[in-house]
Amino acid sequence: MCSIIGYCGPVLDSAAFQTAFQRTLSRGPDDSRVVKAGSGVLGFHRLSIMGLTPSGMQPFSLGESLLVCNGEIYGFETFKSALAGKYTFHSDSDCEILLPLYREYGVDMFRMLDAEFALILYDAQSHEFIAARDPIGIRPLYYGYDSRGTILFASEPKNLMGLAAGRIMPFPPGHYYKGGRFICYRDMSKVQAVCHDDLDTACQKIREKLIAAVEKRLVADAKVGFLLSGGLDSSLVCAIAARKSVQPIKTYAIGMDVDAIDLKYARQAADYLGSDHHEIIITREDVLSALKTVVEVLATYDITTIRASMGMYLLCRAIHQQSDIRVLLTGEISDELFGYKYTDFAPSPQAFQLEAEKRVRELHMYDVLRADRCISVNSLEARVPFGDLEFVQYVMSLDPALKVNTYGKGKYLLRRAFEGDYLPQSILCREKAAFSDAVGHSMVDDLKEYAEGCYTDAEFERLRQKYTHARPFTKESLLYREIFEEYYPGQSQMVVDFWMPNRSWAGCDVNDPSARVLSNYGASGI
Repeated sequence: MCSIIGYCGPVLDSAAFQTAFQRTLSRGPDDSRVVKAGSGVLGFHRLSIMGLTPSGMQPFSLGESLLVCNGEIYGFETFKSALAGKYTFHSDSDCEILLPLYREYGVDMFRMLDAEFALILYDAQSHEFIAARDPIGIRPLYYGYDSRGTILFASEPKNLMGLAAGRIMPFPPGHYYKGGRFICYRDMSKVQAVCHDDLDTACQKIREKLIAAVEKRLVADAKVGFLLSGGLDSSLVCAIAARKSVQPIKTYAIGMDVDAIDLKYARQAADYLGSDHHEIIITREDVLSALKTVVEVLATYDITTIRASMGMYLLCRAIHQQSDIRVLLTGEISDELFGYKYTDFAPSPQAFQLEAEKRVRELHMYDVLRADRCISVNSLEARVPFGDLEFVQYVMSLDPALKVNTYGKGKYLLRRAFEGDYLPQSILCREKAAFSDAVGHSMVDDLKEYAEGCYTDAEFERLRQKYTHARPFTKESLLYREIFEEYYPGQSQMVVDFWMPNRSWAGCDVNDPSARVLSNYGASGI
């Protein structure tokens, strides 16, 4: 990960700008630079992943035009070869191709990219700033306006606190900003044409596309590791990578000291794959002492995101402290595509598809946000194979009647796609368990118990009434909201609402986001 910032006009307070930018130094601790760009400035904190030499430092320039980008541009070598006769390249950085691409194609280049990125570009010819974000929103970008109406962009909302005069909002994924407008160039939630591949064909393509997605994310000049929960998604990513790696891959798992469900399964997967496996054990005290830090890091009050981030943050912190890993592959985004426990209650295939569309649109505020912050705050980079654009596009386009759970097993297509010797059957057919639960049921119980002790019933009712947007509905949600407001007062609309099962579906009208409260949880917690 890296950190970028753009002040698209004269800086009102240089000292405040520098202070704000330094808040995300952990995203890019290797080098930092702030340069003048027209009447404004661009800043960059570097985490060296591709092109490790000083020549890969940003901002990149082409004439007087400048660019900063937090991104991975897959297949950049093809672009570089095509442009080499016209442009001189000075580094091995994938992001150096972006200014030449812009010079050749303008904003049309964004739909050409197979990438995870957030960028800010100063076009010296038109004297304007342009910003853009990848179609899933895997790389973060936020915006706000100063007291004069000058737009500001930055990797995290904490960079804009004190600089923006009003509301700070996430930059919409799949959009670029130009001429005062946000323009959509690609909407991954929308299906142009339904794909009617039969079951065998669909599973074959799912397997091929996921393998390709993992392979391209193994390319790095820095060392790569893998988060392994022992669930289907992370285990498949590890299984594919293990087949492509000459040396044993390095895997990392975390669990509570009393009831760690995931550790058992992660160990089974690791033994099967022959990985160099590492376990991190945490306690109730570890979780509660990290709570305020995690809420500040995330910039959210969402219950699901915070619960799931406790283990992930502590695991990534240990990886940063105990290893030389710089890149982590993770299993996020599979659930949004193939279904959660609660989507088993979808009343129809069309309802399943509409729910998937909603989740994909909102990913950048929930699971993707969690992965980015927990990993980047520990000076690591996240790569998300299930977020591969071609893979997402294909799975979203499949006839929802094929995806809805009529098989007696959730995520059936994904499991069937990798039948064989990729994973032991116990992992391939393991029931879905939420990460926050599988780290240990006691972790969520500890958080809920702690929150219950923070407020009387009367205090809870009085304090929750302060909030009109995303009003807290449990003492746990109130605790998280009050911590959030300490760091981001009045900025709750950065997150649209609480991540919850679809309450309109029979069986899903619940007051806790954990799958444990659903009637079909079954063997998920075993």
